[in-house]
Amino acid sequence: MNSIKKFAGIIWILAGPLAIYYLIKTAVSEIAKKPVIDTKIQWGVFIIIFIPIAIGIMIFGYYALKGEYDQLPGNSKEI
Repeated sequence: MNSIKKFAGIIWILAGPLAIYYLIKTAVSEIAKKPVIDTKIQWGVFIIIFIPIAIGIMIFGYYALKGEYDQLPGNSKEI
């Protein structure tokens, strides 16, 4: 199970920048289609809100890869 968590950590680390890239790419194309202030504000808000979320996803993946979630509270098996 721990190896799955570490593999998922790699996926989360890669998903953050990839999501930011596609968000900005979509924003640029949507603003180019309709370059009015409403569209620019809407996509600006989307980007400002989503970038910290994507950074949090990458941090979560880093900790999963590092092994911080190998032993979670409540999952201890005493022998």
